[in-house]
Amino acid sequence: MSPAASGPLPARRIGIDVGGTKALGVAIDRAACLLDEQRRPTPRGPASVVALLDTLSALARDLGAGGVVGVGVPGLVTSAGVLRAAPNLDGVADLAVADLLSERLGYAVTVDNDATCAAVAEHELGVARGMRDVVLVTLGTGIGGAVISDGAVRRGSNGFAGEFGHMVVDPDGPMCPCGRNGCWERYASGEGLTRLSREAALAGRLDGPLASTHADPGAVGGEDVERWARAGDGEALAVIDEFCRWVALGLANLTNALDPRMLVVGGGLSAGADLLRGPIRHWLAELLYQSHLRPLPIVEFAELGERAGAIGAALLAGGADGRGVD
Repeated sequence: MSPAASGPLPARRIGIDVGGTKALGVAIDRAACLLDEQRRPTPRGPASVVALLDTLSALARDLGAGGVVGVGVPGLVTSAGVLRAAPNLDGVADLAVADLLSERLGYAVTVDNDATCAAVAEHELGVARGMRDVVLVTLGTGIGGAVISDGAVRRGSNGFAGEFGHMVVDPDGPMCPCGRNGCWERYASGEGLTRLSREAALAGRLDGPLASTHADPGAVGGEDVERWARAGDGEALAVIDEFCRWVALGLANLTNALDPRMLVVGGGLSAGADLLRGPIRHWLAELLYQSHLRPLPIVEFAELGERAGAIGAALLAGGADGRGVD
């Protein structure tokens, strides 16, 4: 892989991607080749602010950082690296991540939205190379997103663009951690797949696999349904299809608004591309406005997988698109 920026770059760059359940850190060299990788559980609970900073500091040190660190965090991130709101990180709000980490580590830290980091990585090194207009959606604990238009990341007037997971798709739907009802991520994230799977089990729509595995309907998770679907179970495949319809609904809305050439699906659920790719493409064609009169956007899954956010954070720290800590 080639570096994303011209000019001298540090020999070792560190990128950390903070998810709802884990923090993944990588070290890359000048050619953006992976040198090291480490993971930690994302802290939860009332003390999560301090614990989160401790976790990130420890990851950076363990990865051998020596001056260039980038961090991707979920939520609203200002250009100065302040995390204003993060619904999937308990108790974290108005946290000056960049300044606090810089003080702890003793060198500059660049902080950006996690999905923006993933988009930078996929655009520079992954599946979206050469594409001028791309929308990336990360399906993890929640849903994040980023827009690349005419080859450049678009962050909006406040730096908050890309919070696609909080598009309301059902005003009467389930409560979201953000405080509203029926956000897209309640249906199309990892948590959404678990909720849909459990509802199907309790409603008797997964009786076949439940009977053969003696599973508790109230404890069924998305990983169970994925496993049963890969084994060819028709009831599980129907739940996957329902999930993919919700994913495609949001992608259709984004396509109607932004008209991208490519839609990139990333995040933890991108590991299930073999199950999700076909149904998502089918439902996108069904749900998109005037799909028979327009070129359909290319739908691809993140080439860099779950490492995309961490790699993008490292690239941003190295100057991939000129953003630093203001």
